[in-house]
Amino acid sequence: MLLAASLFFYMCWKWEYIFLLFFPATIDFFVARRIEKTAAQRRKKMLLCISIITNLGLLFYFKYFNFFLDSINTTSAWLGSPLLLHSAKILLPVGISFYTFQSISYTVEVYRGNMIAEKNFGRFALFVSFFPQLVAGPINRPQVLLPQVNNLKPLEADNLIIGARRILWGLFKKVVVADRLAFFVNLVYNNPESYHGLSVLCATIFFAFQIYCDFSGYSDIAIGVAKMMGVDLMRNFNKPYFSSSIREFWSKWHISLSTWFRDYLYIPLGGNKVGMGRWIFNLFITFLVSGVWHGASVNFIIWGALHGLLISLESLNQRKKFFNFKLPRWLGTFWTFSAVCFAWIFFRANNLHDSFTIIKNLFDYGHSFIAEIRQSTGADLYNFAVGFPLILLLLIFEGFWGNQRVQYYFYAYQSVRFLSYLTLILLIALFGVLVSQSSFIYFQF
Repeated sequence: MLLAASLFFYMCWKWEYIFLLFFPATIDFFVARRIEKTAAQRRKKMLLCISIITNLGLLFYFKYFNFFLDSINTTSAWLGSPLLLHSAKILLPVGISFYTFQSISYTVEVYRGNMIAEKNFGRFALFVSFFPQLVAGPINRPQVLLPQVNNLKPLEADNLIIGARRILWGLFKKVVVADRLAFFVNLVYNNPESYHGLSVLCATIFFAFQIYCDFSGYSDIAIGVAKMMGVDLMRNFNKPYFSSSIREFWSKWHISLSTWFRDYLYIPLGGNKVGMGRWIFNLFITFLVSGVWHGASVNFIIWGALHGLLISLESLNQRKKFFNFKLPRWLGTFWTFSAVCFAWIFFRANNLHDSFTIIKNLFDYGHSFIAEIRQSTGADLYNFAVGFPLILLLLIFEGFWGNQRVQYYFYAYQSVRFLSYLTLILLIALFGVLVSQSSFIYFQF
């Protein structure tokens, strides 16, 4: 029943693309079983390559083929011999980056001998297509999700309550914080020539919290829906903006993806068990590939390269002690958040030209902030006015939730729990963007 629900869920978007989900899943299912029965290491590697090439080949065609053609056109024109290759009409399958990586991890783990190949194709198909996390993660490991798929539990009251609570929190982050902040972010980033200084700074900070609440809100909803059915998905975010270093940030942001790249790219490249130069290369290339994973755009490449550069410098300093002092945690958090926000400019800007326009205008304080804000509509002014209070409210909620005394009162007293639920429901009703047609940001990846 869950498999049928998952397939129906995906087919509601575009029914023909269900074959793109089943084709690589079928190959991975039979390849993994063959790997398990094969003794020759060389043949195992060949079978693994078939799985990886199939998955990455489909991902390349649907996500990067037109970018590849555009790059050839640009390079050939620069060399003086333009080719003018025509782009193909390709619709990017929703969630392809997520279910492709989840399927690859399965064949790799079977190849490494860390798990037994699944014998039931229906259960394996459910592992790949499980609808709560199908289109935007978390990217779950086969050792964690497959055993749960093979041993589904009956509905339990506790799981329903925990799941509903997680869904409510995710819904608050999405429709109240993310979608409300999106209005001012879109206003500034879609008109980069018209805004300067504080306007750009506020929009960039707003986007940092927009993308966090949008994506972590989806993850919370997905985890909550799965929990209601007795399935535990991995945690994907852990208060990343409280981090005091780029390394710590990436241990708390999109955890399922960062650990995927760690286990299936960074460590196979040699990790930190190599020479200094190769180690820095491994770090940088991992984050560069992470940028490419997010989208076929120069902007995403630069975004990944910036994070690769920052974490490489951090790691190099940690080993060589070029700066032999430790920043206070609050200052480290301020620096990390500032660096992450600067990199977000390339992530959010519509193109490379807009990115540099926004960066230039960010340091231009010769224009009146009040005048720029006043030229907006009343609705824009309202969305800007409630933006920072909503961010502050989010930080207070997340900051206090880490306090053991707060958690004790929440779980020990029913009145405290119901007051918390009522507060979130009222905030959603009063400030939630409930008629917007906006989707989740990470659906495009």
